Amino acid sequence: MADTSKPISFCEHLQLSSLGVQPGSISFQSLTLESDHFICVRETVNGQNQVVIIDLADANNVLRRPISADSAIMHPSKKILALKAGRTLQVFNIETKQKVKSHINNEDVVFWKWLSESTLGLVTDTSVYHWSITDQTSAPQKVFDRHPTLNGAQIINYRATPDEKWLVLIGITGNATNPSFKVKGAMQLYNRDRGVSQPIEGHAASFAELKIDGHQHVTKLFTFAVRTAAGAKLHVVEIDHTAPNPPFVKKAVDVYFPPEATNDFPVAIQVSKKHGIIFLVTKYGFIHLYDLETGACVYMNRISGDTIFVTAELEAAHGIIGVNKKGQVLSVSVDEQTIVPYILTTLNNTELAFKLASRANLPGADDLYVKQFQQLFAAGQFSEAAKVAANSPRGILRTAQVIESFKQAPTPQGSLSPILQYFGILLEKGELNHFESLELARPVLQQGRKQLLEKWLKENKLTCSEELGDIVRLHDMTLALSVYLRANVPNKVIACFAETGQTEKIVLYAKKVGYTPDYVSLLQHIMRTNPEKGAEFATQLANDESGPLVDVERVVDIFMSQNMIQPATSFLLDALKDNKPEQGHLQTRLLEMNLVHAPQVADAILGNEMFTHYDRPRIANLCEKAGLLQRALEHYEDLADIKRAIVHASGLQPDWLVNYFSRLTTEQSMACMYEMLRVNIRQNLQVVIQIATKYSDILGPVKLIEMFESFKSFEGLYYYLGSIVNLSEDPEVHFKYVQAATRTGQIREVERICRESNYYNPEKVKNFLKEAKLQDQLPLIIVCDRFDFVHDLVLYLYQNGLIKFIEVYVQRVNSFRTPQVIGGLLDVDCDETTVKSLLASVTGNFPIDELVAEVEQRNRLKLILPWLESRVQADSQDPAVYNALAKIYIDSNNNPEAFLKENHLYEPHVVGKFCEARDPYLAYIAYAKGFCDEELIAITNENSMFKQQARYLVKRRQPELWAQVLVPDNIHRRSLIDQIIATALPECTDPDDVSVTVKAFLSADLPLELIELLEKIVIEPSPFSDNRNLQNLLLLTAIRANKGKVVGYINKLQNYDSGEIAKIATEHGLYEEAFTIYKKYEQHVMAMNVLVEHVVSIDRGLEYATKVNKPEVWSRLGKAQLDGLRIKDAIDSYIKADDPSNFAEVIEIAGHAGKHDDLVRFLQMARKHLREPKIDTELAYAYAKTDRLHDMEDFLGMTNVADILEVGEKCFEDELYQAARLLFTSISNWARLATTLIYLGENQAAVESARKAGNTQVWKQVHAACIEKSEFRLAQICGLNIVVHAEELPALVQSYERRGHFDEVLALLEAALSLERAHMGIFTELSILYSKYRPGKLMEHLKLFVSRINIPKVIKATEKAHLWPELVFLYMKYDEFDNAALAMIERSPDAWEHNQFKDVIVRVANVEIYYKALTFYLQEQPTLLNDLLSVMIPRVDHARVVRMFRQIDHIPLIRSYLIAVQHLNIEAVNDAYNDLLIEEEDYKTLRDSIDSFDNFNNIALAQRLEKHELLEFRRLAAHLYKKNARWEESISLSKQDKLYKDAIVTAATSASTEVAEDLLSYFVVIGNKECYAATLFVCFDLLRPDVVEELSWQHGLNDFYMPYKIQVSRTMRERLAALEKEVRERSKKEIAKEEQEAEQPIINPGINRLLITQGNGYPSQAPPMVNGTGMNVGMGVGMMPAMTGFGGF
Repeated sequence: MADTSKPISFCEHLQLSSLGVQPGSISFQSLTLESDHFICVRETVNGQNQVVIIDLADANNVLRRPISADSAIMHPSKKILALKAGRTLQVFNIETKQKVKSHINNEDVVFWKWLSESTLGLVTDTSVYHWSITDQTSAPQKVFDRHPTLNGAQIINYRATPDEKWLVLIGITGNATNPSFKVKGAMQLYNRDRGVSQPIEGHAASFAELKIDGHQHVTKLFTFAVRTAAGAKLHVVEIDHTAPNPPFVKKAVDVYFPPEATNDFPVAIQVSKKHGIIFLVTKYGFIHLYDLETGACVYMNRISGDTIFVTAELEAAHGIIGVNKKGQVLSVSVDEQTIVPYILTTLNNTELAFKLASRANLPGADDLYVKQFQQLFAAGQFSEAAKVAANSPRGILRTAQVIESFKQAPTPQGSLSPILQYFGILLEKGELNHFESLELARPVLQQGRKQLLEKWLKENKLTCSEELGDIVRLHDMTLALSVYLRANVPNKVIACFAETGQTEKIVLYAKKVGYTPDYVSLLQHIMRTNPEKGAEFATQLANDESGPLVDVERVVDIFMSQNMIQPATSFLLDALKDNKPEQGHLQTRLLEMNLVHAPQVADAILGNEMFTHYDRPRIANLCEKAGLLQRALEHYEDLADIKRAIVHASGLQPDWLVNYFSRLTTEQSMACMYEMLRVNIRQNLQVVIQIATKYSDILGPVKLIEMFESFKSFEGLYYYLGSIVNLSEDPEVHFKYVQAATRTGQIREVERICRESNYYNPEKVKNFLKEAKLQDQLPLIIVCDRFDFVHDLVLYLYQNGLIKFIEVYVQRVNSFRTPQVIGGLLDVDCDETTVKSLLASVTGNFPIDELVAEVEQRNRLKLILPWLESRVQADSQDPAVYNALAKIYIDSNNNPEAFLKENHLYEPHVVGKFCEARDPYLAYIAYAKGFCDEELIAITNENSMFKQQARYLVKRRQPELWAQVLVPDNIHRRSLIDQIIATALPECTDPDDVSVTVKAFLSADLPLELIELLEKIVIEPSPFSDNRNLQNLLLLTAIRANKGKVVGYINKLQNYDSGEIAKIATEHGLYEEAFTIYKKYEQHVMAMNVLVEHVVSIDRGLEYATKVNKPEVWSRLGKAQLDGLRIKDAIDSYIKADDPSNFAEVIEIAGHAGKHDDLVRFLQMARKHLREPKIDTELAYAYAKTDRLHDMEDFLGMTNVADILEVGEKCFEDELYQAARLLFTSISNWARLATTLIYLGENQAAVESARKAGNTQVWKQVHAACIEKSEFRLAQICGLNIVVHAEELPALVQSYERRGHFDEVLALLEAALSLERAHMGIFTELSILYSKYRPGKLMEHLKLFVSRINIPKVIKATEKAHLWPELVFLYMKYDEFDNAALAMIERSPDAWEHNQFKDVIVRVANVEIYYKALTFYLQEQPTLLNDLLSVMIPRVDHARVVRMFRQIDHIPLIRSYLIAVQHLNIEAVNDAYNDLLIEEEDYKTLRDSIDSFDNFNNIALAQRLEKHELLEFRRLAAHLYKKNARWEESISLSKQDKLYKDAIVTAATSASTEVAEDLLSYFVVIGNKECYAATLFVCFDLLRPDVVEELSWQHGLNDFYMPYKIQVSRTMRERLAALEKEVRERSKKEIAKEEQEAEQPIINPGINRLLITQGNGYPSQAPPMVNGTGMNVGMGVGMMPAMTGFGGF
């Protein structure tokens, strides 16, 4: 039996700390719970930020990800994580590891929450946004602005209705207006349709929907809870009222808070959609349950000792789930087995129990529903009875019997029949069940009102079933299909699809529901009724994506049985489109049927080449018979068959026939072509040529040529070879083509192939053409010209007298070959006149140089002189002409030098080469004219022509050429240089020639030679003597190569760049030369720079500065002296220069050297020119360092730009405290002044300065100084200004403790308690100090100020100091009851106190502590054990307690406890208590215990007691056997102890005839007649009269039997009389019923119309409904419920 004391189910799902979650991470800021699926925690582990995701369905599989974010929330149902870092928002899918969406917000998001599966709610400081994740681009959309009442509030929740039309934002703030209640709740309710906000004071809220009995639509509600100083309320109001629903009456009920929960307030509300129950959770862990409709409080209890800071809906159990600060994940839901009994028995609220049971289909009120229904039905209140039946939980009253009752109930006059009223109420309430739907459908369909049925189906008012479909099918097949679909009756659905012609839906539906019908039978049926649909259905079955659903061959059989050739063909074409090997026989069958009945179709199928797996020989034979010769050839594979058919080429398409040969082998092809030519060469030659052409590469030209030649068909060979010759590279093919073309007279084709082909054998073709003796020698000319057989050609033509063809060749074919022709004619001693005339007749261009070479080789060069001169006269520009003329003039010595110098058309390189062996000077002229550098250099070197070479090089101006001749490896270089210096350059007047030459010498790194050259043109008189660049170059070269000449050049030369030369001289270490240049040109600063930097002679510099006496020189000298650390001299120099510009360096170096006296002089000079803070600052510091305090005072009194603070700090660091005092005083820096005064020993003044400064750091410094000097009074003054800053307090306390000043620090903190700015840290540190140094004062201090201390820190201190009473006190105040209890147990001599321990133990959360406490009391306080157990009864596991004390054999100690908890009927308790009573031999109490509490092992106890030495205990054993229906054992035990009365009572209780008769026989055997008579009396109903009579007669017990016999007779007569009466009454009722049924219809008595659709025809209405309390329901509801269909049609 369920425990009805609690209407809730409470469950602890898990402990987060046990999963590795850090306790510090369990807070509202770092833990989120969006649903009952996931918990998301942000924490830091070993310095790494992590996000921990706990799936509540698989809590052991914790997911950790290294993510840094400000907030993380999991999707309510999917593994989607939303992250917020700053203003960046990102959403990730954890499973797919992909980013779903991201956005950078313009405002900080202070709170966010998942509102639905696809929407996030974002709350900023000013507005609220909604962000959809259904797309990847949209930004958050603003919904509304925050109300001013929420300004500064901490947002703790944001809720929305499912349609997101109503929204509520919830926040909490400190209550400034009424401090008596600290936390104020503020809410903003917003409606999106109207765009209106309403501020509400409240702490928690939720939206809900409720279907109220009598309301047509769902009622939308808003519930919220608030607690103020005046009290706490729960409100339930309606939103979005929908007509015609009556308005929902607002509810406002008080929320009870215990006296100890003065600061408690609601933190969360969840509403159970199923039960209509409000779950309200408070901060202190209380759970309140309220009914949503009435607002009635159902239950309240505390479920957690710690704050539950986050909650969500527990969807699985329709409850609430939350997490508390200890990391416990707790849930509360409605206990569906106990809540209704709880409301009935504990709350005594029958109306609420009825509503809840009906609303949520809960057990517990079934008997009440049945009883009320029976009462109303018996009273004739059929409408009210129908409502009760309709609302009955789990449909306990919606049965066939109830329907039958309403059908048989009489119809009141002037109203609807009860059955119609019943159906009307059921339709109004919702869906009808199976029996109700059948009963309603039959009359509606009989009346032809199927539209009503359609309407109810659309509204989901009927429960669809196969039986309902069968009824509807008789009237409407489509409507029946709808019913079958809803009822999931696949066979009937498919049958309806077939009958309605919706064959395309059959397969889809069958797959969807997983049903496999007999498709073959179905197809046969459809084919008979609708062949067209049958064909479509067959195709659909065969082409299913998962494979054919029917045997294709079977389908074909079905088609053929109907003689449907064309549909069968279409089906097979579609079914066999995949061309699978296993379908070969079907492909053969398809082709056979069409070759027999429709050859054209077969031809088309074969032409499409759809199939490849049929029987090819059979199909080929059928094709030949059908006249499809082409298809037959396609399928024949035997060569004899092919040759038989292929000779009839006239009957075949040529293109196809040509392509057909691609299927044959080489041997087959050749055989077929031989056969075709053999049978009819005239008819088949053309196609054979086409075949040979196309497959020439495969068959081979050689074989094909042999085939044509074997039939002497040169025409065929010509056409064949003509088609392939242009593509072939076979020389034989080209040669045979030339032969064939020649023999067929195709001379133009011979000419073309000879000209264009690159693959024939020219020697072979040349010889063939010679032998052919053609009239036209042009092909032979072409071959000889192309392949360089010119000499052979000339010889052949000359010997055969064909001179005209030689002229044709050079004039028309190829004039380019003229030189070879001339050479050939000369070789055959042709007449010169003929040669000259031929040469003169050539009009085309040809290479003259080749002609020259040809005649030159044969020493006949003068032969062509007239022709050359004619070319010159014709203004020829060809270099070869002039080359030939030059050669002729040189050989004949006909003024060649003039020709070479004046003519510009010959090639210098060619002519120069020709001249080298004849005259080197002529070669030089030619090479120079053509800039043939390499050849010129070679010829001049070879012939020692260095003067010409030098002149050429200077004029040529080519750096590359200069580099070539000036290389060190050139053995002629010196000779060349001498000629350049002596001849070439002195002759030169062009500066560019000189410039290039000088650069060449520089590039060749010839400095000495360069100096020699430059002296020649610069020192000696020349056009270039005053050239500035050359003078610079001479000096630079001397600096680098001959330093001894530099001074002489400096003095001799005047036009050079003095600055650059001096700089370069300096770089090369020529310091004196550089000084001389600077001095010569009066550049004094540079001269000084050389002296001090390079010569490094400050004394010479001083002498030079004194001599020139210029400020800039003194300034440069001062810098050098300063660099040499001659500080005084440097300052003197700067003063003489009156130059303060280098003040920074002077200050730095003088300061480091301690030359402050000299520095004062410099700075005083500098102040006259500059107003620099650095100068004034250093001057003040110099005054301090030189102890010129009076001068400092005067300086401070005048205007200055010094950084006084910096000077003061430096003086303070240098311990110049008097100077620092003056400086800090001048700028009123009280902080630094106070520190300075400390070091001067003026403590009182230091304190005054610190007070003026008002700076914590100053107070700390002054305080530290006072401590060091033991000025504790002053130190306390300073300390009181420090301790008000919490961050400074620990260091201050440590400073006292390190020095052992314990009393002083205690006095300081005690004085600080009265400060206005006293904070928690002061009270905490004082507590810690008391624990260390004054433990006696600690308890008093804690009691006074426990609310103002940091309890965890003080707990550690007291634990360290072993102050156990104080530790327990702190644990209790901090609600750490677990630790308080453990501390009292572990430190019992000091910390334990009984009453206090009882208060603590009932509030601990860890149940293990209960049992530790019991062990502790057992060991130390056994007398108080029962007192402790009395307060722990509601919390401990009683079975465990008993087991614990049983193990140590101390059960008697807890006797009082066992008595107190026995009412719970726990097996372990009952066993322990029963054992204790057995041990005490208290059989009376034991019997009461056994009878009252039956939860124990009855048989085991009975077996134990039956061996007991005391009779009463054995009697109890028999009693136990009897209670457990162990009749034989019980009676046997009673017989053993001769307790016959007990045995008789047991037999009667057993209700077993066998047991009773066995006992009766036992008494007969032992001869106990009195017991025999008693058994007859007690077991009267069990004994069979015949058995009793037999026993009595056999053993002479008639006297004892007689009373029993009389009673049997009397009973028999009474039963017969009653039976006769019942039979008569039943007979009368049946007769009356038959008469009534014969006269009137059952559903429509007296009226021939369908009341459910047309009304009853009477104006009067039904009487109002009356509920169980006698109240008129109609008055409360406001309107009568109308039955569906009544008066509406």
